Amino acid sequence: MHLHPRLLAAAIASTFCAHAVAQNQTENQLPEVLVTAQRIATPESQTPVAMSVLTATQLDKLGIDNAAGLGKRLPNVHLDGAADGLRITIRGVSNSDATEKGDPSAAFMLDGIYIARPQAQTLSFLDVDRIEVLRGPQGTLYGRNTTAGVVNVISNAPGPRLEGGASLALGNYASRVATGMLNVPVNDWLALRAAVAVNRHDSYLRNGQGTGFTLGQDRDDRSARLSARAALGASASLLLRYQHSRMDGNIDNIVPDTNFFQGVATGKPVWFDASTAQRLTNSFKPFNTRLEQGYSRKEVDSFGAELAWNLGPATLNYLGSHRKSEHNFLANFYYRAIPTLAIGVHEDFAGDQRQGSHELRLSSNGAGPLKAQGGLYYFREESHQLYIFRDLQVLKQPPYYVFPHGPTIARSKAAFGQLTYSVTPALRATAGVRYTDDAKSRVGSTNFQQAPVFNPATDFKLLNNAALDGHKTTWKLGAEVDIAPAAMAYASIATGYKSGGFNDGCLAGSSALGIPCPAAVAVPAGTLFYQPETLKSWEAGLKARFWNRRASMNLAVFNYDYTNLQLSGVAIVAGAPRFVTQNAGVASVKGLELDGQLRAGASDSFTYGLTLLDAHYVSYKPNGVTSWAGEPLDRAPRSVLNLGWEHSFRLQGAAVLAGINARRSAAYNISVSSQLLQYRIPARTTSDFTLAYRPDGAHWSLMARVKNLENKVQPITIDSFGMSVPSEPRTFDIRLDYRF
Repeated sequence: MHLHPRLLAAAIASTFCAHAVAQNQTENQLPEVLVTAQRIATPESQTPVAMSVLTATQLDKLGIDNAAGLGKRLPNVHLDGAADGLRITIRGVSNSDATEKGDPSAAFMLDGIYIARPQAQTLSFLDVDRIEVLRGPQGTLYGRNTTAGVVNVISNAPGPRLEGGASLALGNYASRVATGMLNVPVNDWLALRAAVAVNRHDSYLRNGQGTGFTLGQDRDDRSARLSARAALGASASLLLRYQHSRMDGNIDNIVPDTNFFQGVATGKPVWFDASTAQRLTNSFKPFNTRLEQGYSRKEVDSFGAELAWNLGPATLNYLGSHRKSEHNFLANFYYRAIPTLAIGVHEDFAGDQRQGSHELRLSSNGAGPLKAQGGLYYFREESHQLYIFRDLQVLKQPPYYVFPHGPTIARSKAAFGQLTYSVTPALRATAGVRYTDDAKSRVGSTNFQQAPVFNPATDFKLLNNAALDGHKTTWKLGAEVDIAPAAMAYASIATGYKSGGFNDGCLAGSSALGIPCPAAVAVPAGTLFYQPETLKSWEAGLKARFWNRRASMNLAVFNYDYTNLQLSGVAIVAGAPRFVTQNAGVASVKGLELDGQLRAGASDSFTYGLTLLDAHYVSYKPNGVTSWAGEPLDRAPRSVLNLGWEHSFRLQGAAVLAGINARRSAAYNISVSSQLLQYRIPARTTSDFTLAYRPDGAHWSLMARVKNLENKVQPITIDSFGMSVPSEPRTFDIRLDYRF
């Protein structure tokens, strides 16, 4: 049966209207949340974008304190805390190149500021107001690298009243979390806000190696932010934010893929049953080297400025930022060199990254039929890294395999505009366009060394040198119509793109850093460079509130055509192992998303969600011979069902709130295309439970939470070497909150 979104929307809307007329109660209506998904404040229920919003209250109930916890609550979204940073997958579209030369498929933002590196996206949430997750290409208002969507974490800004709060939570795995916030209105024109957070727990992994060393999947995060908002006369305001974060711990957060699968050596991995303790035990003992104590130290400083100036007919907004991060670690690798042999490899890493961005945007004011906005954007990132891999002699490699890289520079400039015109009071049409100019370059080398320091007499270098310029125009056409007082339907056609890039190596005849690139070690241009990833999307949706606004429904159907999907893995190029990204040909993504809320009365509320997804390759040959046409994209389960229930009841002098949330996901794949491996993750149900106690009139409250009641784990990433990062086991905590 062919689905007609407009006819479906009209039929459902008529039902909503009938319910609304029959219902005369006004209590227990769902609250409205203002969002900035279209860069201006609008109610979420009236924003014609497929999106999800999690408020601070919802985040607290669910125990979500970093981005990796979001995916369990959002339709068609996976956000995974991989060993190399945050891995974002939306509607089956993802990216696995977390190196300094890679780009994500979904943009991660903090207060509207793009954060380029996945390693900097794993910070703890700090005094968050809400999180907006936009699905689908957002190439007009947000720009490149948003083919999958946008995740925007929005912090609380200084406000006009004195308030503060603190919390302390203790749980298993020696978990201890402390937060604090203070908001001070200094006078009529200045307000200050300070927030701090400390989040620690021991490793979820078990050491079966006999070393006594601690392992990863631990946490030791500390963050602090100071914000100031100043009124600059009657028509302008300036918001400044400074944040410092430090994350210590252990980067050895992997176990062998054989903890989950049999038959990996034959190229046909098969899931097998085992206890959670067995899954989380790393018993790998390398024969070629001695294990060392791993560690990770990361520091991030950021400064942001927002200026809003009401000029009468229009408002001028400026958003600028500067971020710097430093990261050092030592990792113990499980490195499967051939299907039947795994060795131990150490990686030492030191790197720093700087990024700055500026956006100037003008948006119209007034109640006329035309709403317009447009602006200019500039972004620049520079990074320097030193990768050192040790203990590869058994593979006939030198003792030290070293990658000194830098500077790696990425620069992006863009101009954009979007118009929305009210054809009638109920019908609006939108058109938007963005032109982006990108440039990316990197110099460095692959060094084969006999000792930690390069010796020209015994060692040699292969040049890594490439530069790439490109530009792209993305656009959007859309329409929305009010089909009832509290229901709207929308449809859009939009394009998006992710910038192209380059791999390790150099072109014949080039030179840099005093290193030539002779033809014998050069890389062909078709291997050195890969093309931009492009997308065209057709989408239709319905957003409605019914039963006197006590229930809501969000429905979206979509169809994507993907070209040059970018996939990454380790391969041998010019005689050396290299991390290679290649274009995967054509992919098709289509599906349906349905979610909403229901307040059945004063004591009960429900949430629901259902996604159906068909995301597969249309044409793709990972090794140039074997066809994966028809195979599913990674992390793209064909169906996911979410259900939640909250019930409140009274005790003497207090309110108690109990809630349970469950998610049932169908099976999905995690692939290593460079090895022609496809790991099938079986279907799984995960449940969380919350119990809160709130005395009447008190400033304090208690909350107890259990996450992953079933205590089942599965891989969230598997890399080319067979290293698997497992999901979190069952955790529980109890938290005391105090607010004034």
